[in-house]
Amino acid sequence: MLLVVLLCLFCLTSTLSVKDFSSLDHLQPKASYEVQTVAAQDLIKRILPTRASDFNVFIDKKVGPPNRDTFNIKSSTKSVNISATSGVAIAMGFYYYLNNYCGCQVTWAGSQLNLPKRYKVIISPGVTITTNDRFRYYLNVCTVSYSFAFYNWTDWERQIDWMALHGINLPLAFTGQEAIFQRVYMRMGLTFEELQSHFSGPAFLAWSRMGNIRGWGGPLSQAWIDDQLVLQHKILDRMRSLGMIPVLPGFAGHVPQNLTRIYPNANVSRLGDWGHFGDKYCCTYLLDFKDPLFVKIGSAFIQEMQTEFGIDHVYNADTFNEMTPISNSTQYLATAGRKVYEAMNTADPKAVWLMQGWLFQKTNFWKQPQIKALLQSVPIGKMIILDLSSELDPIYQTTESYYGQPFIWCMLHNFGGTMEFYGMLDTVNIGPFIGRNFSNSSMIGIGLTPEGINQNEIMYEFMMENSWRKQPRNITEWISNFAVKRYGSFNRHVDKAWQFT
Repeated sequence: MLLVVLLCLFCLTSTLSVKDFSSLDHLQPKASYEVQTVAAQDLIKRILPTRASDFNVFIDKKVGPPNRDTFNIKSSTKSVNISATSGVAIAMGFYYYLNNYCGCQVTWAGSQLNLPKRYKVIISPGVTITTNDRFRYYLNVCTVSYSFAFYNWTDWERQIDWMALHGINLPLAFTGQEAIFQRVYMRMGLTFEELQSHFSGPAFLAWSRMGNIRGWGGPLSQAWIDDQLVLQHKILDRMRSLGMIPVLPGFAGHVPQNLTRIYPNANVSRLGDWGHFGDKYCCTYLLDFKDPLFVKIGSAFIQEMQTEFGIDHVYNADTFNEMTPISNSTQYLATAGRKVYEAMNTADPKAVWLMQGWLFQKTNFWKQPQIKALLQSVPIGKMIILDLSSELDPIYQTTESYYGQPFIWCMLHNFGGTMEFYGMLDTVNIGPFIGRNFSNSSMIGIGLTPEGINQNEIMYEFMMENSWRKQPRNITEWISNFAVKRYGSFNRHVDKAWQFT
């Protein structure tokens, strides 16, 4: 308990030591200010269809400092003016006002939007809020299967609105990648039937993409592959219109079994039996990093995505997620990292590799020399690490802040899409502050990385306030306020029940 108090005092009194990574300055919204403004206005209309005209929104970069989303709110009894640095910042400001001045709440399960007839007045110069970090990341590679496997556009539209309201500006966008891989592999000579045994079914694509399994739950029909491509266009258009920077997939090295039919001399090895799926579905094929095909396939994939979707310069690739590399040689691991990045960089010279830090939880393999070899194989500032479960096991603290590579402090919270009612509010309350003030901190943001969503919404409301909170909260008071916003009024029995949980 004393340690927690001391850490809390430390995070409140020390000066931020977070590095300013100018190498990431090119990661900016692609949409014009006009497009972002219209997108934010449309979001407000979806949330408050009968009161949307009460909210006047503007984008003004002078409202806040560079690379920090900022919003300013002024209001009269009849209208609210929000000026902000991006579409996401407008949405944040809109939700901040609803939440803090109207007692409203928007969650995955539903909304409580009982607005007052007359708004609270905020006179000039108004309330100005600036985010603590450059990025707010959202999603786990598993979420796309545990929760999003059968999402349609209506589901995604609602989800993207939720992202924007909660300040997400760096969301994972993994939909539709099978269509891109299909084009690349079929141009190389693989058949559709061979790819059907490579791609897993819709509910298992997360693990297929990470090289854990192959073919399980499939095959994928061509109609499904094509529909997902169309859906991805809608997802990316909406994310970009709000000023988000979507994270697209990269090539991690996992290839179809029959690649060697076309390239008999390709250097391919088999990974282990993840999950005991048996020979037909396990032991996926990993292309050797030194093989010339590695960069050829990886760069072709990025180029094809650029042609289809455009690019935002951030790519996720996880080669060894819950899979043990065939060698613990630091030279081998350095080569692995260098080639994964080279495949991205060949096609996109401004590429930034985003990698989940989950693999480093396997401490019987990943000792400090192995971790350092992989991380430092990429130029500093060209890789972003998701410290995937910071509230449970912050890896940045044992790796000298990821040896200088920028990282995002993430709350994983949910494993396997389970519905348990739990959460580490104390840790989430102070953890991001500790991360920013860690010695030589390379922290650049906070993130949500649940394996499944639509559960325990209090944790996600609480966590995302860390986007702008300047100090930890009184948790008892915060929970009382959360309950009032959730139900629209105070009830002492409900309040007591929430305090017990």
